[in-house]
Amino acid sequence: MTIQRVGIIGAGQMGNGIAHVFALAGYEVIMNDINADALTAAVQRIDKNMDRQVSRDAITADAKAEALRLIDTTTTLTDLGQTDLIIEAATERETIKSAIFEDLVPHLKPDTILTSNTSSISITRLAARTDRPEKFMGFHFMNPVPVMQLVELIRGIATDEATFKACEGVVARLGKTSTASEDFPAFIVNRILMPMINEAIYTLYEGVGSVKSIDTSLKLGANHPMGPLELADFIGLDTCLAIMNVLHDGLADTKYRPCPLLTKYVEAGWLGRKTKRGFYDYNGETPVPTR
Repeated sequence: MTIQRVGIIGAGQMGNGIAHVFALAGYEVIMNDINADALTAAVQRIDKNMDRQVSRDAITADAKAEALRLIDTTTTLTDLGQTDLIIEAATERETIKSAIFEDLVPHLKPDTILTSNTSSISITRLAARTDRPEKFMGFHFMNPVPVMQLVELIRGIATDEATFKACEGVVARLGKTSTASEDFPAFIVNRILMPMINEAIYTLYEGVGSVKSIDTSLKLGANHPMGPLELADFIGLDTCLAIMNVLHDGLADTKYRPCPLLTKYVEAGWLGRKTKRGFYDYNGETPVPTR
């Protein structure tokens, strides 16, 4: 399968990062979002992030200019119909993702590959809502996309080998490393990572340690570059809760029960960095622990 034109659905943190790396790898990119302002902000973010790469001699100014030239934007989903590969990076809610694929499918070329950047939702279920489950798979990038080297590739039950190999080749062209995961809730990375974060929240909830003590303990005692509560704020507490709910519902094991404190923070709208409050307060120059 020849892949040259890539459609990206969603212009948020993940979507603009994916557009960034694909354009630098020479792919033509068309990024879609229902919000025109989000698309404008995404292109500005890509421009700023590429400037940082230029200043560090990671890329040349000419490479940046060429990459930006390759990125187009649209608020019309059907404009993605002539792409060779589509990566859905919308919000982590299955109903929204399914609706997007159902609206998109009638406008696609017969050989277009569909993928989702979901971090936890069943690839098999999403694929079943399309006309091409054999050409559907999970394409899970890590955040921040331009920095993180891993991409999880997840086969649904119907994904064919040609589709998997095509996506594996795309990851190699991006200069990243792929791993293969079976279609179980949360796949590999989040199956391991999210329960650790959830346990750190339980540790805070039960009064074992403060936010600062917990994060410092894992950074210095386990050599983690970022503490688990700091990482939760970076990911987004709503995303952490959504993944824990998928694990709890999908595997029916009480060890995956989301911590009540995590649920409470999400209900309060304290979602981490994106709302400037989570386990830390981000309104000042330096993040301040909230507990």
